Amino acid sequence: MPRFIDSLTGSDWFGTLARTVLTSMFWMSGLAKLIDFDAGVAEMAHFGLEPAPFFTAAVALTQLFGSAFIIANRFTWLGAGMLAVFTALTIPIAHAFWTMEEPFRTLEFYFVMEHVTVIGALMVVTWKSAHPEPVAATA
Repeated sequence: MPRFIDSLTGSDWFGTLARTVLTSMFWMSGLAKLIDFDAGVAEMAHFGLEPAPFFTAAVALTQLFGSAFIIANRFTWLGAGMLAVFTALTIPIAHAFWTMEEPFRTLEFYFVMEHVTVIGALMVVTWKSAHPEPVAATA
């Protein structure tokens, strides 16, 4: 890897930026739910999650605390686990493509694949936080 890229990706600020970008969809959603709580309640009710105010608060706190753990690089495994479980649970609740007709089935399938990719990224950030030094290949 070029020295500049190695220096860039190895810096603390780059790690913080990467963790902030990775979690941006979660902390922005959590903040939106707190700023416009009624809209969050309507969203939860739309998906049949009752009592909707409880689920709105629980989702917002999960998104915000999970993101904060990852961004701070403290209890990263817990934050990533919280967000990964949350993301996995949204699949049968909000993206049940297998129950839909085309063209919505395919569209929702792509959303599910994006969710799976995000879960993979959360797995990577957990692995990286547990193994901060590059793992040397053995021959």
